[in-house]
Amino acid sequence: MSHRGEVLVAIINNRLDFAIAHEEHWYRIPVSSKEKWLRERWPPKWLALYQTKIFGQEAHAINYYAKVINLRQAYRWQLFPDQPRNEKGNRHYYQLFLEPLQQLSKPIFSRRHRRIVFIPTTWEKFINATEINDLYDESSLEDRLWAALKRLQVQAERQELVARKDHNYFLDFAIYCASGKIDVETDGDEWHANPEKAASDNLRDNDLESAGWQQLRFTTHQIQEQMAEYCIPKIVETINNLDGLEEEGKFRPRKIDLNAPDGSYQLGLFDNL
Repeated sequence: MSHRGEVLVAIINNRLDFAIAHEEHWYRIPVSSKEKWLRERWPPKWLALYQTKIFGQEAHAINYYAKVINLRQAYRWQLFPDQPRNEKGNRHYYQLFLEPLQQLSKPIFSRRHRRIVFIPTTWEKFINATEINDLYDESSLEDRLWAALKRLQVQAERQELVARKDHNYFLDFAIYCASGKIDVETDGDEWHANPEKAASDNLRDNDLESAGWQQLRFTTHQIQEQMAEYCIPKIVETINNLDGLEEEGKFRPRKIDLNAPDGSYQLGLFDNL
């Protein structure tokens, strides 16, 4: 049986930390991050490393993973005894002890070279993922919509971080179009029955709309019962109204025709945007 948080995808953004994981078989996570990002999905059974741009050809992808065999809490000065024992040295970490790193046969890549923090996921999702967005394990509603978007080859970004003034917002799905951006939210029944949550999301929506994000919200019933009849057509209509999808490596944006055999068509060189 799969359990949420079996695998923890963690960022590795410098060669020293990678060398430590590779040669000394441990990785550090700030204790504060566990409280903020991970909560009940702790401790992980496996650790996967998302490498940033400093790693060249291996950048913006997960190439390595390892089994977690133990962990402890430690101060930074305990992890790095040769460094000065100052305020920085008193920072508190979880030290995850690892089996030797294993290399994936195929990297799990990020299409938009995105920034991530942590992604707790299941072993099943990890071994079947081809890209970062396949890993997210937030809700079954999101998974259903993600599967539908993948069938249309809509390269949405899941749990995309958008910073606005003093707030950080995570979008269920961010879709980038030639003439705008779409935030698609999968609102469960609890959202609609919670006035306080609805008021908070009203402020969130206003912040995002002022930054150019168009909002689409779908209920549990709509996603479970009206995916093909309502949710997907509404998303497609919005994409096409924003002149089609922006896609990596494509010169022209792509509009979607749900009646076409492959569900989409590419704008020609002389088509009007």
